[in-house]
Amino acid sequence: MSFSLAVLIPLFLVLFFNLPFYRISGKIAVFIASLFCIVQAFSFFLPVNATCPAVQNLVSYFMLDFQCDGISRLMLLTSAIVAFASILVLYAMEDSDRKQFNFVNLILLSLAGMNGLFFVRDIFSVYVFIEVIAATSYILIAINKDKNALEASFKYLVMSSVATVMMLSSIAILFLVAGGTDFVTVSNMYQQYGGNSLVTAAVVLFIVGLFIKGGVMPFHGWLPDSYLAAPAPVSVYLAGMVTKTTGIYTLIRLFYSVFGFNTAIQSILLIFASISIVLGAFAAINQNNFKRMLAYSSISQVGYIVLGFGAGTTFGVAAAIFHLFNHSVFKSLLFVNSAALEKQVNVSDMSEMGGLASKMPVTSTTSVIAFLSTAGIPPLSGFWSKLMIILALWTADLKVYAVIAILASILTMTYFLIMQKKVFFGRLKEGFENVKEAPLAITFVSILLCAITVVVGLLFPFVLNGLINSAVSF
Repeated sequence: MSFSLAVLIPLFLVLFFNLPFYRISGKIAVFIASLFCIVQAFSFFLPVNATCPAVQNLVSYFMLDFQCDGISRLMLLTSAIVAFASILVLYAMEDSDRKQFNFVNLILLSLAGMNGLFFVRDIFSVYVFIEVIAATSYILIAINKDKNALEASFKYLVMSSVATVMMLSSIAILFLVAGGTDFVTVSNMYQQYGGNSLVTAAVVLFIVGLFIKGGVMPFHGWLPDSYLAAPAPVSVYLAGMVTKTTGIYTLIRLFYSVFGFNTAIQSILLIFASISIVLGAFAAINQNNFKRMLAYSSISQVGYIVLGFGAGTTFGVAAAIFHLFNHSVFKSLLFVNSAALEKQVNVSDMSEMGGLASKMPVTSTTSVIAFLSTAGIPPLSGFWSKLMIILALWTADLKVYAVIAILASILTMTYFLIMQKKVFFGRLKEGFENVKEAPLAITFVSILLCAITVVVGLLFPFVLNGLINSAVSF
């Protein structure tokens, strides 16, 4: 799939679904959207072909500068996997045809924004695609219109609006100094005027805006409530892809491809990443709500991605992108399992659960594998990406941060062991005697995501070379 088609096809599908003289059913929309996600995922394994002339002319008409590299293609794969998982969870949990239809439309619009963000090479266009993703996310969080969801969506809207003002202000300053907003023009300007206080202020504004979008501590206030209050399939999508795309991927893309590194920028990245890793893990330990614990775990793991990138080396970029992919998969898996518990048990407080492994063996087993990968236990995929992050920090003479990354993995193991003990181990709680395994669509997604986590870990020697080559061409 060419990179321009990755943006145009989901937009076309939304238009097709909403034709004024005929509106398709929610189930058909689910099927078509799932099929698109599968095609997008498999396009990662195909050779990169030139865009067909008609589509390329259309893209050129709108003056969008699209370029493809290995990282873009990996992100395309990741977004397809997470979107596919969230759509199947929706199919299993939501019987309303109207809600299925609305959800699929929003997911496709969000995917169009994501796919554009992965390939565009202009700072203002980056901002536009981020806002497309954010706008759909506000609606997805509040789609059920209950009080908590509306409140969480409003918090996200307020915090995201603050980030928007910062990013637009930064873009305005950069445009005034550089005379353009494409990556090459801004990069050339930054090499010449990078020490200028106005340019430095613009870069810092952009960093803070992306930290808010990515839920990096202490700019994370909106994230736990959004993950908790959102419907289960939306939580899968938010945690698996949205925050890491709008915040962390964009941070990596801009600072590796445009601004580059200096001591001040590197210190900002490393310090805030360390804060997120440690405080996010401690916050997760103290949670009783399953989804809120996963939300704080996400904040901690996002810190690992930023920490790896903060090493400032090609190997660090490869480590960060690899952990972004791994985290998208195993955190989506954990939120899928949260959806399974919500569907079958209808309880979110972990202290009220117990012994569910005997009733939900697939959910229990895949949760164990997901948390072992999150904690960095070999040979699962999370072990290799965390090891790469630690090695990137160590070889960059950032040994203190490497030690923080190692010790924080103990905290990760701690809160996930607490979760497994409260939810799945021990004696079955009274009232759960008739609980059954989750529906087939949910268990299929759990097994699929679990298989990806295991296979990527086992095939890591083959993955590493591709990661390094992708980072070099980034």
